Amino acid sequence: MNKYRRKKLVREGQYIVEIEVELIDTGEGWSPYLSLEDAYKLDDVRAALHRGDLESAARLGRVFTLTPVTA
Repeated sequence: MNKYRRKKLVREGQYIVEIEVELIDTGEGWSPYLSLEDAYKLDDVRAALHRGDLESAARLGRVFTLTPVTA
């Protein structure tokens, strides 16, 4: 079983949060997969963004604003 860190992006509206999670690779079945704790962290960030609570989202990861580019 191998574990490695990766960054995941969660997008909600005009915001994206970059969160570092640990992926677990067992070499079989559905791997790599997230730990339950990291899956809940992603859900918490998505819920915080949905209700507009940027402060809570920023505690869990880096928050970015999306800005449209006109060509």
